[in-house]
Amino acid sequence: MESIAPKTADVIASALLARIKAGEFSGGRLPAERALSEAFSTTRITLREALGKLEAQGVIYRELRRGWFIAPPRLIYNPLYHSHFHAMAAEQGRHASTEVIAAQKVSAQGAIAAALMLEEGETVFCIRRLRRIDGRAVLYVEHYLNPHFFPGLLSEDLTRSLTDLYDQRYGIRYGGARFTILPGPLPDVAAPALNVAAGSPGLLITRINRNQQKQVIDCDCEYWRYDALCVEVEA
Repeated sequence: MESIAPKTADVIASALLARIKAGEFSGGRLPAERALSEAFSTTRITLREALGKLEAQGVIYRELRRGWFIAPPRLIYNPLYHSHFHAMAAEQGRHASTEVIAAQKVSAQGAIAAALMLEEGETVFCIRRLRRIDGRAVLYVEHYLNPHFFPGLLSEDLTRSLTDLYDQRYGIRYGGARFTILPGPLPDVAAPALNVAAGSPGLLITRINRNQQKQVIDCDCEYWRYDALCVEVEA
């Protein structure tokens, strides 16, 4: 009987990519790893190496305890464009949703106090939200607000756009922002909400916003799945 040479991870990745492009996997979900390893007559180790190659290319993504999925197009994010999350998604033909995890008063410490130009220990509003695109959790964000500018804000509907809320309730519009974008591991607080293991690669975008009078009003700490976002700037 003729022996069959073990398939390498590169060969398996190429074969899976061809099948994905052919639209073979309906529903956007790949078969379980066990089924795939049997189909390719390979070990789980080799299969996972192949899947990792496709994940690195942004072709597929993994969710804890759920398996592998075909990745949708990345959301295009232009930091220079002052559009809110829901509008940005709608303009790209995507559906956005927001879940409020917590909204409370906290004491400003360290980098947050410095970003908001406050003394350590001063009270700020902290709003933690999980944001989804087409039902997929892609962004965990912590908003820190100077309460001087937003009295009563914690009693508002915080699933809506804060950009619109600032404008409609308080007459405040963005007059400038400072962005810091860094790749790195997702922290324990963000990873479970995004259905990935702690330490998985992510993208941290820190944004310090000013109002029309150039006063610092809030600071956003955004933790994105790295495979969900494309930062694109046209000056």
